[in-house]
Amino acid sequence: MTLTPPDFPHDVAAVREATDRLLVSVSKLDDAAIGEPSLLPGWTRGHVLAHLARNADALGNLLTWARTDVRTPMYASAETRERDIEQGADRPLAAQLEDLRESAARFDAAMEALPEARRAFEVEMRNGVVERADRLPLRRLAELELHHVDLGVGHTVDQLSPAFIDRELDFLSAIKFAGHPNLPPLELCADDGRRWRTGRTATGPDAAAAPLVVTGSAADLVGWLTGRGDGAELDSHGCVLPAVPPL
Repeated sequence: MTLTPPDFPHDVAAVREATDRLLVSVSKLDDAAIGEPSLLPGWTRGHVLAHLARNADALGNLLTWARTDVRTPMYASAETRERDIEQGADRPLAAQLEDLRESAARFDAAMEALPEARRAFEVEMRNGVVERADRLPLRRLAELELHHVDLGVGHTVDQLSPAFIDRELDFLSAIKFAGHPNLPPLELCADDGRRWRTGRTATGPDAAAAPLVVTGSAADLVGWLTGRGDGAELDSHGCVLPAVPPL
């Protein structure tokens, strides 16, 4: 399948809805729960929330770059990013919620301020990844939805919207893992018959070899590819599921 074209207004609305769902879940926690482990190794729930707040500001920086044509990096440095997450992790619930709301509002304002004529402008993300400005809301949506799962508050991959699951499968197959040297050639097959190709490109004597076929629900495929599931529900047709590189 080819990558779904950006739908900026739709993705802006989806970010707002996902933010509201996240805030509802977080508001049900207490100070003790913030310090408990998340589903991400080495991170508490506070780490996840601090990261989400700083990610909103970081992606907002890229939207400002696209709007003004003034280079504005996501983060001042990798060290600054890590420090801000660590320093923000131990805050009480009230401070976490305030930061999430305020950073979300800043990102929302940055989305609203981006003129339609600048939406195709390309910016450089962390680690040198180049992205169109009108795909940044979808990047933010993935952060919100997947890290909501990581909080371990009962929000699972199966509860993610079918629309998000489909867009994320498009992104993972066509961009994130397309040509990835550490992932064998794959053909992902959803239960409804849709198919995606991804993984490294077979060359030389292996060029004619068939890709590894992995079948299952779209949600289970996303869970496996994003490290939010072990793939136990998937059918790899007698082959061992490969380890998926981290996002």
